Amino acid sequence: MEVLQATDAAIKRAAAIIRMGGVVIYPTETVYGLGCHPADIDAAKRVCTIKGRADKPLPLACADKEAARRIVRFNSAAEKLADRFWPGPLMLVLPAAIEYSIWVTHGASTLGVRVPDHPVALRLAELSGGVIVSTSANKSGAPPPATAQEAADQIGGEVDLILDGGPAPLTRPSTVLDLSGDHAWILRQGPITAEQIREALSI
Repeated sequence: MEVLQATDAAIKRAAAIIRMGGVVIYPTETVYGLGCHPADIDAAKRVCTIKGRADKPLPLACADKEAARRIVRFNSAAEKLADRFWPGPLMLVLPAAIEYSIWVTHGASTLGVRVPDHPVALRLAELSGGVIVSTSANKSGAPPPATAQEAADQIGGEVDLILDGGPAPLTRPSTVLDLSGDHAWILRQGPITAEQIREALSI
């Protein structure tokens, strides 16, 4: 296991590892993420194995809204919320516009996407092709890590590189909002509240 301070050179190295099919741990504004290239079947399977979970779709972090547009189909509600809360701790579940492996989707026809509000995560996604897996860097059922050390303690021996960007500012996972159907459903409460979402959609 190698731990590097998240300098630009280290981020470039991590991105190269991802592009070559590796798995890295990196900081976001919410918690530390476990990442790989979503189109790499073996890497996505490895992420599921590391977490000890293979029953839920893997969330994705995008470098910007345009990168998200390439992999999901936006509706009017998604447009409003992305404009209001991205970059930020709101994950939108939308119909997939691209086909990833079962290890990413686990049979779902939707993908969960967000643009993180953290310079390391954004740069890593940008250098890795625009989109990376962004599931929390912990074993399934264990607390999501807010520091590189916490992530290392749980799964550090099973990844190729850890980027240490200091403590995650929010220390809790993002809000997850399902916009794939006729109604909006909050699947996980997080930093963005239901009231904030309602307010943004009413504009």
